[in-house]
Amino acid sequence: MTTTQIRDDAVLFLDGDAVLARYEIRPRTAPLESPRPYVHPLRTRAGREVTLFRPDDHVWHQGLSLALPNAGPHNFWGGPTFTREAGRYVQLPNNGAQVHAEERDAGPGAYAHRLAWIAADGSAVFSEERRLRAAVLADDAWALRWETSLRNVSGGTLAMGSPTTQGRENAGYGGLFWRGPRSFEGGRAVTPGGLVDADAQRGGTAPWMGLVGDGATVVMAGLDRDPQWFVRSEEYAGLCPAPFFDEELALADGAILELRCDLVIADGALDPARAAHLVEAARFV
Repeated sequence: MTTTQIRDDAVLFLDGDAVLARYEIRPRTAPLESPRPYVHPLRTRAGREVTLFRPDDHVWHQGLSLALPNAGPHNFWGGPTFTREAGRYVQLPNNGAQVHAEERDAGPGAYAHRLAWIAADGSAVFSEERRLRAAVLADDAWALRWETSLRNVSGGTLAMGSPTTQGRENAGYGGLFWRGPRSFEGGRAVTPGGLVDADAQRGGTAPWMGLVGDGATVVMAGLDRDPQWFVRSEEYAGLCPAPFFDEELALADGAILELRCDLVIADGALDPARAAHLVEAARFV
């Protein structure tokens, strides 16, 4: 059974005395990185670390975090913004931040809090209710559920999109994003259809998808629908069920966006059958 240890700046998800995940709730990252709570390190039950934090190639990639590159005019991803007008990435004064507001009652093995998403000019963009819950699935695997309820409080409709909806081909990232360590680079994707080339799956739709690294596998599963996926293992390892991959969503003022995802973190290389079994088990814990 997993437990949580709540500290002033972070929450630890524990498997006995072992730390499965550290969830940083008061990040100290730079404003241009769109500061936000993140999970790092994320570990398997055997202690293998499966996240990367602030790599040199993209310092705004921060373990596992909820990040949105094109939320109307706002950038809650970090770094520069791709816009249709410029036709390229431009560093704009639009990097927002996700700020911890207050804790909520969450139950055993879980943590919940309210967050304020603040624009670069200090105005409120979203109010969020977030809950994370951990559960052991097997001797070699555990699950982390991430649930978000995001309310538009900006005062106007927001076009929720991605670099692809702004004109950059096959770059539809945004949402709950996992940056894997270098041990996952060049790894295969595990999908319901088999073990396949990861980069070839980018933009495809599936109920779940994972990356197989050296000694570990990370799988992400959409809970409400079969998402499109931003996935890659060449150049770097990353995985994201992308809700606005190639189509914008007009989120009206006061409207709520629900995002839910299960992660399965396993030791060893999962084949499709075992991955499917663990994903199914995660849905009922």
